[in-house]
Amino acid sequence: MTLLEGPASLLQVAAYLAFGATMLALVAAFVRVVIGPSLSDRVLALDVIGLVSVSVIATYAIASGQGLYLDAAIALALVAFLGTVAFARFIEWRRGSRHE
Repeated sequence: MTLLEGPASLLQVAAYLAFGATMLALVAAFVRVVIGPSLSDRVLALDVIGLVSVSVIATYAIASGQGLYLDAAIALALVAFLGTVAFARFIEWRRGSRHE
């Protein structure tokens, strides 16, 4: 009997632990979005939420064996990155230090 056999395989246990850790990170990021002292903190927390969502999708793809979900994770990572860049440009524009 190996570690990958039995009622709770090693992959299932690792997936549950990963889901738990990512949910804790998601809650912490939501708290930072709500009570963030500055706009920059909120933008960073939103970026963390996007990346944690990518990790949840990737973990689910690995746990379920469905590689199609990895495409969705890559697309979400791209959208999260572009959103962060847009927010950074907005913050820069709002401060009045526009460098073109």
